[in-house]
Amino acid sequence: MSAAEKEMGSAWSFSTKATLAAVLTVWFALAAAAGTSGIFTAGPDQVFRPVLLSVVVPIAVFLGLYAASPTFRGFVMSWDIRFLTMLQLWRVLGFAFLPLYAFDVLPGLFAWPAGLGDVAVGLTAPFVVLALMRRPEFARSGRFIVWNLLGLFDFVGAAVTSTLASGAFPALSAGSITSAPLEYWPLILFPSFIVPLFVFMHLSVLFQVRALRARAGGERRSHHGIIHAAG
Repeated sequence: MSAAEKEMGSAWSFSTKATLAAVLTVWFALAAAAGTSGIFTAGPDQVFRPVLLSVVVPIAVFLGLYAASPTFRGFVMSWDIRFLTMLQLWRVLGFAFLPLYAFDVLPGLFAWPAGLGDVAVGLTAPFVVLALMRRPEFARSGRFIVWNLLGLFDFVGAAVTSTLASGAFPALSAGSITSAPLEYWPLILFPSFIVPLFVFMHLSVLFQVRALRARAGGERRSHHGIIHAAG
């Protein structure tokens, strides 16, 4: 067993798995309760959509814990990059937005870019994992970084288009069809649970890539220093 695998095994102890399962269960329950109670709903003329808080707050908590807790930071850095990248395959679930558009549930302004963006990231994930398996150094490449950034940008675009299609901008709304269903159960699970999870995965990968690139840079400088000293 490699050192990385041993580290991964120690990070995923029974108590860690139980804690993670409990956190995800409670989080899911809160997201479901928010959707059924309508706590994040807003009028069609309101530009700021409270449902965006259900996306931003979990991400802010994740970043805060990563910055403040060495234990949490070590846990995040122990996750396998290939596994996290392969999980992005589930982004193809975003295709569901297109049938919802076809049945006049969601507006095309949101459904098309959000749906196709998710599908693009999901379908390319296996090829990215294959590149990581064949060439481990690909994890430090600019192309891998760009792929992850595009995955994050897709969510930013979805947040923007859902706001534009909320009804607050009548000129952009197709009649009575708005993005309001995303503020209710069950579609609220996308912004309040599913999206933050995928953001966590992208951020975790990027944090590890930064560490890998820094380590590789340090090794190159050390090697050059040895050669210079020998010369």
